[in-house]
Amino acid sequence: MTLDRKKLAVIHIVKRELDLSDQEYRDILQRETGVRSARDLDETGFRRLMRYFAGSRHYRINKYGLTFRQKLFINHLVDDLGWDVQHFKNFLNKYYKKTEVDKLTKKEAIKVIESLKNILMHKRSSHAQP
Repeated sequence: MTLDRKKLAVIHIVKRELDLSDQEYRDILQRETGVRSARDLDETGFRRLMRYFAGSRHYRINKYGLTFRQKLFINHLVDDLGWDVQHFKNFLNKYYKKTEVDKLTKKEAIKVIESLKNILMHKRSSHAQP
């Protein structure tokens, strides 16, 4: 059974976000799943490929283990808070002694995410009260 269009789209989005050449992408597909085209993947192959991307160096933003998903989620939370770039940089510097997201370790990113979620929750609850 082949994959649905949404899962094929996810694969190609990840390929583009990781800036993989077509050759690199097809080599990874072949090595990890045994096929050269995403159209030939089944559900098991899809999961295997996504697991590979999530654990590979391709999915890491920096040498400290920050993942692409963590960076995206942090940026999403910052947008939800309505913070500009300078405000967020000041927050990172004050509480984490870092000047940009790309310098965070995986553990620091987890803490930043939790902090931002708590700030957002507090902001939403304070706006909900009269």
